[in-house]
Order: sequence, then C-alpha cells, then structure tokens
Amino acid sequence: MIDLYTARTPNGRKIAIMLEECGLDYRSIMVDIGQGEQFSAAFNRVNPNAKIPAIVDHAGEGGPVTVFESGAILEYLAMKSGRFLPHGAQARAACMSWLFWQVANIGPMFGQANHFANVASEKLPYAIERYSGEAARLVALTDRELSTREYLAGEYSIADIATYPWMKVAFDGVVKARPEIAGKGTNIRRWLADIGARPAVARGMAMDIETA
Repeated sequence: MIDLYTARTPNGRKIAIMLEECGLDYRSIMVDIGQGEQFSAAFNRVNPNAKIPAIVDHAGEGGPVTVFESGAILEYLAMKSGRFLPHGAQARAACMSWLFWQVANIGPMFGQANHFANVASEKLPYAIERYSGEAARLVALTDRELSTREYLAGEYSIADIATYPWMKVAFDGVVKARPEIAGKGTNIRRWLADIGARPAVARGMAMDIETA
C-alpha cells in the first residue's frame, strides 16, 4: 500500500495519474493546503519541505520508503512498476530531460504567471509581463516539439504524466493572454485530447481523496 499525501492541484494530480496508470495499490490523503496542514508536524515528518505531493510506500524495498518532490516520486514509481520510463540510454535520457524540464519550468512559470495575474492583491505589470511571457514561450516550445512526435519523449512516459495536469489547467489561459508568443497550440490540443482519453488519466484527474 502506498499513501499519497496530496491536494487537487496539478502536482497532486500527476502522482494520482501515475499510480492509476501503474495499477498500484494506494490511498490518497488530503492535505488541506488552504488551512496550512502542510506545515503540521505530522506532515513535515513525511516532507520536511512542507509541500505536496509526497508518498510513503509501505511495501518498499527493505521497508517503508518515503519520497517527496513530484519528479522524484514519478521516477520512483516508474522504477518500482517498470513502466513509463524507457530502457534504452537515449530514450531514457530524453524522458528524464523532459521530466526535469517540467518540474523546473512548466510548474514554476505557470504557477507564477497565475499568481501575479490572478491572485496577487497588488497588480505588478513587470511581474505579469515577465511570467506570462515565459509561460507563453514554454507553450510555444511544447507545441513545436509535439509537431515532430506523439509524446514529449517519443513514447508516453512520466514526462507526459508530469506535464499534462499543468498544461490541462493553464493552456487556454496562457494562449489567450499572450497569443503573439504562444501561438495556436494545435499540437498541444491533440496531445491533451490523446492523454485525456486514457481511463487512468481520467481517474487520476478526478482524485478519490480521503481525509487524514
């Protein structure tokens, strides 16, 4: 059994998708980040960085294994299940490159763009321009790459699982805000539809969450 500590955010959903895709036995435990539960002593024993997601694999090798940071969790689950991480050196390198690209770029930039445009009480034009422009650049890059192949790293992998929930929630807004940079995103729309049609992805996006 794997305990998934999560919330209904893109980072939380990506791990639920992976668990569903791999068919692993798990339960999702809600961490109410709006109420600050991520800062509780109990959760900080799981993730000292006080962020979701995190997992505890009670059937880990040698005993329970705790993993935090979404990219690390995806890699751990891929290694555990033997799925969604290519075996060849070149294919695996491509997959890991796009996985790290997501956690270092798509998540932070999309998050900051949304924060300064829609959440911050003070509207700072420089911050809005900077982060919306970078988010749009990443959309254009993704669309260009997907024009040459079906998935980010060639075959469906943890790179797509990591990126999909973020692109699903942010794509339309980014294109609308900065169409001169983002473009139309035709290839991203195809990719979103293909991944969204996977039953495990639909289950992971829905998230069946317990309360702790």
